Amino acid sequence: MGHNLLKGKRGIITGALDENSIAWKVAQKCHEEGAIFTLTNAPIAMRMGEINKLAEETGSKIIPADATSVEDLTKLYSESIDVLGGKIDFVLHSIGMSVNIRKNIPYTELNYEYFNKGIDVSAMSFHKMLAVAHKMDALNDHASVVALSYIAAQRVYPFYTDMADIKAMLESIARTFGYHYGKQKKVRINTVSQSPTKTTAGGGIKGFTEFYEFADMQSPLGNASAEDCANYCLALFSDLTRAVTMQNLYHDGGYSATGVSQEQLAAMNK
Repeated sequence: MGHNLLKGKRGIITGALDENSIAWKVAQKCHEEGAIFTLTNAPIAMRMGEINKLAEETGSKIIPADATSVEDLTKLYSESIDVLGGKIDFVLHSIGMSVNIRKNIPYTELNYEYFNKGIDVSAMSFHKMLAVAHKMDALNDHASVVALSYIAAQRVYPFYTDMADIKAMLESIARTFGYHYGKQKKVRINTVSQSPTKTTAGGGIKGFTEFYEFADMQSPLGNASAEDCANYCLALFSDLTRAVTMQNLYHDGGYSATGVSQEQLAAMNK
């Protein structure tokens, strides 16, 4: 049962690929809480996923868009405003891709063409989404924008290679754009640093299963699920968090504040 926390609000949700996606869970939760929204993803990702099923479930229109294209993003906002009947109240940026990781290229030997592609898709796309919205005046006052991040932006996780640098850039964009948009339109911009989560994207990282178990052992509350992350994003979209902006918010069961757990020490001593 929802509580109508987002009743009357209009949104744009990116990155819903399949039922394991955090963005998919966010869409379901937003629908439960009374929001209306459009769904978007890159055309190639849409062919790989099941987004039509989500659109039918939530009564949402799908608007294909390449998040690296200013032209596509302009069309996304324009069509979303037309379809939803007004300016936008919330946006989820759930876009991430590293060709270097896909091809198992070590961090010390990065292919820079792939690196630039990852930056464009996973971080610069966030700036473009914000810049296009700003230029079009597409967001309502007190709108909320959330991007999904990971703690590798602050700490070294060797398996995360160039995505660590890219997520650091993503978080920096949230802070800097958050200042300007906040001053001008009271728009709030935050990143959510989520636990390792069993999604299609996460599963593609070498050593993910082992690290998932390690993080679960370290976190006092255990790893946060995709559904829990969706609830957190929903709270950030709602009017309950109107004074929260320019933050990187850890949603990880306490992992980021724990040096070592008793369970980890016990496992090492076996």
